Amino acid sequence: MKTKLALLSVSDKTGLVDFGRGLAELGFTILSTGGTKKALSEAGVPVKSVSEATGFPEILDGRVKTLHPIIHGGILARRDLEEHRLQLEAHGIGAIDLVCVNLYPFAQTVAKPGVTLEEAVENIDIGGPTMVRAAAKNFNHVTVVVNPARYSQVLSELKESGRVSDETRFALAVEAFSHTAEYDAMISSWLQRKLYGASTFPGTLVLSYTKVQELRYGENPQQQAAFYREPNPAPGTLAGAVQLHGRELSFNNLNDLNAAWDLVQEFDQPAAVAVKHATPCGVAVGKDLFDAYARAFASDPVSIFGGIVAVNRTLDAKTAAKMAEIFLEVIIAPGFEEKALSILKEKKDLRVLQAPLPAERPTFDFKKVSGGLLLQTLDNEPVTSAAWGAVTTARADDKTLSDMIFAMKVVKHVKSNAIVLVKDGATVGIGAGQMNRVGAARIAIAQAGDRAKGSVLGSDAFFPFRDTVDEAARAGVKAIVQPGGSLKDQESTQACDEHGIAMMMTGRRYFKH
Repeated sequence: MKTKLALLSVSDKTGLVDFGRGLAELGFTILSTGGTKKALSEAGVPVKSVSEATGFPEILDGRVKTLHPIIHGGILARRDLEEHRLQLEAHGIGAIDLVCVNLYPFAQTVAKPGVTLEEAVENIDIGGPTMVRAAAKNFNHVTVVVNPARYSQVLSELKESGRVSDETRFALAVEAFSHTAEYDAMISSWLQRKLYGASTFPGTLVLSYTKVQELRYGENPQQQAAFYREPNPAPGTLAGAVQLHGRELSFNNLNDLNAAWDLVQEFDQPAAVAVKHATPCGVAVGKDLFDAYARAFASDPVSIFGGIVAVNRTLDAKTAAKMAEIFLEVIIAPGFEEKALSILKEKKDLRVLQAPLPAERPTFDFKKVSGGLLLQTLDNEPVTSAAWGAVTTARADDKTLSDMIFAMKVVKHVKSNAIVLVKDGATVGIGAGQMNRVGAARIAIAQAGDRAKGSVLGSDAFFPFRDTVDEAARAGVKAIVQPGGSLKDQESTQACDEHGIAMMMTGRRYFKH
């Protein structure tokens, strides 16, 4: 009777003993190495060392264990070729029918604070990926398992029919190649950051994302969608947020959440941000969170309905009760008082997420285009007035300047062309995504109504004509902040002087497409 061989060598030992025991009960001879062999032996599972099979010891502190013809010949041999079978027999090589391997914990190693290059390099697996790729290449004859979640399926098929089906072997091979590709991508990305720095564009961009979940649909019901997470997402990122209540998140929920969570991080004071269709509809700071949310709600009480709300403080019961008065899709906060969470959980359709405020912001932004990818550094510079220049006769006082800074913090998160009206640390009008700037201004002014009087207007880019200034003046805007840089800057400055409006130019554009 042909001896069935299985090679088990894993870093993640979840389910290992039960899997090994199941294989042994099905008549497999198990080959193993190091810690895997120890774990199996201690559990009473019969196991043979790879060194015993190869007749060669592990050397170089374990760097060389499985890189041997006895092992790779047994994995790569095609059982349908007589020449391969004869060569195995001539060299005393047993055909290996199952390879169960997962790799050194490189991702966990480099996630540790202060990890050195030497530590990272020592956790780059060589033999493991080689065995996985060999077994996956020979999937017609070899079963390769890299995911402990697959153990029960493999055992079940072996028990039922004595073999793993062709379909399952192929699916496992695809999973195996994805596993090694992800592993190599993590190594490449980490080493490139070490070599070039965090904000340098590499010659070859290697990305690795793992599917978290399939979503009900995409932006529209006729579209399919899924959510993927990058390796070791930094604390405070959306991918690391914990859902405390509610139905699963949709594609649009996640996209809107990202916009809200990014914007609320601009503020040091207690702040609340309401987002609808990935665009802010109400933003405010306050003396406390309740005050900030009440003012954000008042910014646009119509659009906030069915929206996403992000706050930058632990959510208290009083604010939670106020939020619960209307229908919101999602609330995200760095923490929740027990009573606040209890209040929100009474809303069955409300999704509640918790994430710590991140210590640092992401470095890169990606945009997919047909046949390619656009990559840019994110504009994470704090918004301050240090480099701004006053260009008009009228000057902004400290309170007005504070609103100007607030306006630019918001406008950098609003789709271009963008105009934001701010009064006393709260938005009163937002014009977003327009094809011309004066059109965006008219929308913001119309939304603000009487609240435009005495407000500050912020623009994401320069004014090509004076028409936006004239519209602002008619609405009672008292101050304008914009990047400048137009050939007709002087016309806008002159218009401000005619209307008694203070204007400052920042020299910094905030296009968002």
